[in-house]
Amino acid sequence: MTAYVVTGTDTDIGKTVFAAALTGALAAHYWKPVQSGLADGADGDTVARLSGAPRDRILPEAYRLTQPLSPHRAAELDGVLIDRTRLVLPPHRPLVVEGAGGVLVPVTRDLSFAEVFAWWGLPVIVVARTGLGTINHTLLTIEALRARGVCVHGVAFAGDANDDNEATIAAIGQVRRLGRLPMLPMLDRDNLAAAFATAFDIADFI
Repeated sequence: MTAYVVTGTDTDIGKTVFAAALTGALAAHYWKPVQSGLADGADGDTVARLSGAPRDRILPEAYRLTQPLSPHRAAELDGVLIDRTRLVLPPHRPLVVEGAGGVLVPVTRDLSFAEVFAWWGLPVIVVARTGLGTINHTLLTIEALRARGVCVHGVAFAGDANDDNEATIAAIGQVRRLGRLPMLPMLDRDNLAAAFATAFDIADFI
């Protein structure tokens, strides 16, 4: 049954929006194992709103940390010890799992998200910007994942069209170019679903 990890080349690049679109398209369950920062709501709330998934398909986080920081530091400030055994994948399928920040963001002082992804053994979708700097950031992300034996399913771009950057990443990284979500003037469930259906081929995910 279908299950993917959604990660990004950095923070605030659109991976939660893409995860919401994919969750809606697959009628999947969604899980964010570690939520850092609660002042503006949790990513699960955003995914529920943008995907239309019922609340019982938004699985509870293993950890909800108050500060919008790397999980290792947010946990320390909250006095929480992150236990790897609580990060075991839930059995629900289809499933979309979202990481936090980039792949080398530390979950603990001695465990990165890339290592967690390798442990899970799921294919990973990398969400990347289209603008200046994305070639380096995206290729480094792909290299870091593959060095740990992680299967990179493909790259989903977010932002304005930049055909050369997208094609260059696909060619040098030898990775599938899944599609691109444009910046939407009104980000809501219907507009996001329509944009995903236009920009991506659902057959690439099933």
